[in-house]
Amino acid sequence: MSIAEKAIVYATLILADDNVDVSADKLEAITKAAGVTVEPIYFSLFAKAFEGRDVNELLLNVGSAAAAAPAAGAAAAGDAPAAAAAEEKKEESEEESDDDMGFGLFD
Repeated sequence: MSIAEKAIVYATLILADDNVDVSADKLEAITKAAGVTVEPIYFSLFAKAFEGRDVNELLLNVGSAAAAAPAAGAAAAGDAPAAAAAEEKKEESEEESDDDMGFGLFD
């Protein structure tokens, strides 16, 4: 990540921390005050990306949405492997009962 990209991200976080809406003008003002040169396209990209969104809420919920999707998929698909595992365990227990004939390998 380049210095300009980091500067625009930090400027977005500064605005979010102060509960100020993210806009291209405000992002540009913060990066200029920091003395960092940023291409003008980044200001409009970040302003559009965070328009009408709460950056603090996005940061707090970053892991919950990602963890919920795989968990939901695993729960739906979890029934079939469980049944196969139970059947396999049953087959193993039958084979093990045949192996135990009252003597061991080293007796």
